[in-house]
Amino acid sequence: MSRVKSLLSVMPAVFIQGARQVGKTTLAQQLLSEGWMKAYFTLDDLATLQGAQQDPKGFVEMLPERCVVDEIQRVPDLMLPLKQRIDAERKPGMFLLTGSASPLTLPQVVDALVGRIGIVTLYPFSQGEIEGVREHWIESAFAGRLQMRSDFTTGDIWWRVLRGGYPQAVAQPTLAQSQAWLRAYAETLITRDVKGLVDIERVGDMGRLIQLLAAQTAQLLNIASLSREMGIPHSTLQRYLRLLETLMIVMRVPPWYANMSQQLLKTPKVFLHDTGLALAVLEVSAERLAQDALLRGRILETFVACELMKQMQAAEASYRLYHFRTSKGHEVDLVLEDSQGRIMGIEVKASATVGADDFRHLRVLSERVGARWAGGVVLYLGTTQVPFGERLWAMPIPSLWQA
Repeated sequence: MSRVKSLLSVMPAVFIQGARQVGKTTLAQQLLSEGWMKAYFTLDDLATLQGAQQDPKGFVEMLPERCVVDEIQRVPDLMLPLKQRIDAERKPGMFLLTGSASPLTLPQVVDALVGRIGIVTLYPFSQGEIEGVREHWIESAFAGRLQMRSDFTTGDIWWRVLRGGYPQAVAQPTLAQSQAWLRAYAETLITRDVKGLVDIERVGDMGRLIQLLAAQTAQLLNIASLSREMGIPHSTLQRYLRLLETLMIVMRVPPWYANMSQQLLKTPKVFLHDTGLALAVLEVSAERLAQDALLRGRILETFVACELMKQMQAAEASYRLYHFRTSKGHEVDLVLEDSQGRIMGIEVKASATVGADDFRHLRVLSERVGARWAGGVVLYLGTTQVPFGERLWAMPIPSLWQA
């Protein structure tokens, strides 16, 4: 919310993009209720849609100042008239545009309104948003503002993982109802949204690909293996992956390396954007998750990666997310780099205990980065936050959102 307001103060237009059902319209309505925007029009309304399609230029010319245009991707022909009106008036906060992330939306908006628009990506709820708190974990970790504590609450972690962060899933009264909503969402995503956006030769292939990626979340992306498993060409698979990234279903996290001469593997990791959705696609219940140690480790790392991505989006400073892996087998689950080039290593452990050996790969990374090293953290399922050496900490996973 604060980033949107900041951009509205300086840019003529702001575009909020995100997956379906992440709360774009709700955010726009909140800005209306607070007086930041003055009028609201949605292209989901049939009369409004037809009016915009019939006369895009006239539609834009008649829009009041400081108005919301929801689901802008439905009428691409509005982009040029919006550009013309912005150029004629050049006032901050003229338009707030929203659209479901898709290959048909962002390129059109950016191409038409380059230099005139601020872009905000909306993710599913972070755990802090669900609890009503503003997270500052990344900033505090880089600043070294960490203290010993033993009062974290960790008993509901797996419930949070299974529920995920989609607002409608979070709003359900029981976990079973949250998972039912997520399964229905996944089905709609595959059968309607994906099919309607691009020419997919076989829609069933996309559903299977999402399942395979969910099963391999937090792992290195092996294009050759996926291609063989699905029986489709590399080029087709790459196209499907780009679509899923643009729809914000999956994300690729690149490897970190200081320079090209270092002997590090250059393969990205792949994550689903929401653990609730991943487990719903796999039809994994709480009971089955409790019995599958391998999946628990992968899904917990995904949960942490998603929380970090959401905090990065909300932070005032700029951060980038990577993973670290050397040809000798040293690997760190996640790596954060700030705008000054400082490096923070993060390991995720699906256990309530932690020991000195859990920091060995973080020490390798610290030696590699030298003076750029900001610190290393092992996030685990215990309740105690405690140092394990200079700039090394064991921290409960809820420290990401529990102040």
